[in-house]
Parts: sequence; structure tokens; C-alpha cells
Amino acid sequence: MKARTLIASAAALAIAPALAVVTAPAAQAAPAACTASEADVFAAPGSVSGGPGELLACRNVTLTQVPGNIPMRAVQVRYVSTDLNGKKVPVTGTVAVPTARWTGQGSRPTVAFNPGTLGIGRQCAFSKQLAGAYQDEYEGEQVAAFLKAGFAVAATDGMGYIEGLTHPYMIGANAGHSLLDIARASRQVPGGTLTADGKIAISGYSEGGAASLWASQLAASYAPELKVVGAAAGGVPGDLKLTAKQLNGGAFAGFLADAVVGLHEAYPTLPFDELVNDNGRSAVADTKKYCLYGTLARFLGARVESFTTKGYSLDQLYALKDANGLSWGDAVEQQKLGVNIGRPGSGAKYQIGFPTYQYRGYFEEIIPHETEEETRRLYCKAGITTQFNNSYPGEHLLTDSIAINDVTSWIGDRFAGKFTFGNCPLF
Repeated sequence: MKARTLIASAAALAIAPALAVVTAPAAQAAPAACTASEADVFAAPGSVSGGPGELLACRNVTLTQVPGNIPMRAVQVRYVSTDLNGKKVPVTGTVAVPTARWTGQGSRPTVAFNPGTLGIGRQCAFSKQLAGAYQDEYEGEQVAAFLKAGFAVAATDGMGYIEGLTHPYMIGANAGHSLLDIARASRQVPGGTLTADGKIAISGYSEGGAASLWASQLAASYAPELKVVGAAAGGVPGDLKLTAKQLNGGAFAGFLADAVVGLHEAYPTLPFDELVNDNGRSAVADTKKYCLYGTLARFLGARVESFTTKGYSLDQLYALKDANGLSWGDAVEQQKLGVNIGRPGSGAKYQIGFPTYQYRGYFEEIIPHETEEETRRLYCKAGITTQFNNSYPGEHLLTDSIAINDVTSWIGDRFAGKFTFGNCPLF
């Protein structure tokens, strides 16, 4: 779907179904069978026990939005992860495993997958959409490609799609932890066939691309037992300040609205309620109701200045601090990719011992080219083997589809143990 089609569809669609309130579950042991209800999977947090990646609940589902009638077993899962402050939180997602026998090397490998932006309304959860509660999901073909290649897929919804919470959109540590932990949880599905020695690849586009690289940066310290062999990341908003500047007042300002609400969710001490006017309060409520098209329609051409009491610009908002001296600008900078990264043994905070595949469309119109190129440059400078492709003949959304075969092939090569030099500049 091309950008102009996306905008036209956004202007016509604003879907916001109500969600029933469910009682928070008590802390529980790992399930012996996938007999949970949908309400159990998406229930309020309650008391969360268990370590990161521990499976809390699961239910068997049919993935109606994955094309190709691929024989598989699919389960909706609820599992333990940790947020950027180290707090245990339940996260939801989908684990799908082809029923055809794996014929590659070793045990069947798994792709830990994060979808692109779907909106932060709770009904927008990727696992709900894949299973037929369709809003405007567009990643079913990528999931299908992985499954057809014989790979298992562990697709996270990301944090906050459960009762009483809000998705912390574009928060790096939260996204990275959620991806790594669903890879862990995928091995615990009752009656499942995935084993601890199976290789893991990480993949995602747009919001999912940022999540993929954050999972890459966190893997060695957060989930060292996982055998991660590569990460594919497309359309990556590596620098949120550059991205916000381009989004503000434009056709895709809805992404900025989601990001502001996501930052508020993750950093609740930052000044917020006292900054927003009536228009801003309405906007916050609307971001929590809509999926992708509805959000883009609601905020078409919107500027952040119109939602604040004093008409604050982005730069003015970045300067505002909480009682401990943390500013909005600090919080945004903490999400920047490629900072303090290095190879194993480098002493860097984030050590990456596997290659990455980074890509964008030639006609990219949502994410600034500068930040996508800069993320690649930072990875190359740090000595991370990186393959970069900026020549796909599409804009933002279409490129996600155009690149499916290349992404699947590149990941297949990593699972097969093939070596890659990448294409980092030699100077």
C-alpha cells in the first residue's frame, strides 16, 4: 500500500471499539496447557511473578490474517518481561510454528518479530489482529514468509496492550526486552517443539525496526543464553528528535502523537498534565482509542504547539524537567540508537556479536534519511558487521512489503551459518 493510499484510508477510517473490563489475575505458575481465555491473556497486570520470558498463559488461535493457508500451530501468549526501570510486567504476543518438519541445520530456529506501528489502542494488539480482530494490520505477509521458510515466529505485541495499561510507543528498552523475552517464552509453550538450542534472529520494520536494533543492543546483557545470529531492521527512526521535527505538522503527525503519549507512559515524572490544554487532553484520549488509520486521520497536519497551554515548540518541550532534573529532551535522547555500542570485548555498554541488515526505501517520506544513514554509520563505526540497502523502490510502507524476500533470505543465511562481510565503507 502506497503512502497516498495510507493517507486516504486514514482520512476515512477511525476505528475504536470498546474493550470490556476484566479482573486482574493472581500470580500463577507456568501453564500446563494452552487453555486460557482471551480475557486471561489480556487481563490487567495483577501480581507478576517469574523471571523474564516466563510463560504466564496461552491460548490456541487461528491466524486468519497470515495468508497462504500455511499448516501451523499458533498460540496467543502472555509472558513476563521487564520495563526500562526493571519492573516486571506482563506482555502479550503470538508464537507460530510450522507443522512441516524442519529440514535445516540443528533445531528449528525462531524469528523474534516486532510489527510496525499499529496504533496504541488496546484493540490494535498485533496478536489480536493476526487472529482475526482485524483493524489495519499489514505484517501478515512477513509472518507468512518466515513460516514458509520453516522458521518459527515469536511476534511480540510490545508492552501495554493489556487492560489498564498504555503501549509505551518507541521506548527502546521496553521494546528490546519484550522481543527477547518472547523468544524465551516461545520455548515454554505446552506441547511445543522449540528447544533452547535453536538459533534466534530478530526482525522488524519502522517501530519494529527500532525494536529490532534495541533488542540487538540489549541481547548480550539481558538474554545472553539466546543464540542470536542476526537482526534485520528496516525504516528505523534511530533519532527521535530528527524524526519528530519531520513529523510535526505533516501528514504523519499521528506517529508523533503516539510517541508523546508513549514517552509520558514510560516517564511519568516528566511534566505533562499541567502542559496540555483541552485540545491536548482530547488528543491523548484519542491516541488511546485508535489504531493506525484512525490515529493518522485524527492528527493529519497537527502540530504539537496546538496541544499545549503555552504553545510550546518541540525544542521548548525538550527543555522542561521533572523534580529530579530529567528533561523531556533527556528522555528522547535515551531512545537514540547506535550510542555506546561495540563488538564483544570492546567495553561498550551494548555489545553486539552478530551482523545486522538495515534498509529503507529510496522514496522514504516518514523517517528522515539522515537518521537512517546515521544509524548505519554508527553501527559500522563500532565495528558491527552491517549490510545496508537504501535502494528499495518504495516509500515507507510499501518498502516493508518489497523487502520481505530479502529479509527472509538474509535471515535464512544467518540460520545456515553463512558468513557475511556486510557493506560498511572501508574509510
